[in-house]
Amino acid sequence: MKRHNAVHAAAIAAIAGFLSLAAPAIAADAAAAEALAKKSNCMKCHSVSAKKEGPSFKETAAKYKGKADGEKKLIVHLTTSPKIKVDGKEEEHNSLKTKNDAEVLNVVQWILAQ
Repeated sequence: MKRHNAVHAAAIAAIAGFLSLAAPAIAADAAAAEALAKKSNCMKCHSVSAKKEGPSFKETAAKYKGKADGEKKLIVHLTTSPKIKVDGKEEEHNSLKTKNDAEVLNVVQWILAQ
């Protein structure tokens, strides 16, 4: 019986370990991510599910789904004010209004979780 309990405990530990690896892919704090997106005026041109001037966050998440460099590309896009085309004219994309790497990563993970 002790051997059975040890095997059972090991299996639970392995499953818990696997689940903890999957957890970082989800924004740690969705409310904080959404608040920073609003503060940074992201919601002026984007929404979670509907296309506005810019793509929805669901569309962005689908674009980067399964791409190893998706998170990195989105971090660069949201922190470097790149030039983008809107209605055929070029303009500067706003950066997130934070210099905190953890807050940036939280927003990126929130977008990718849509």
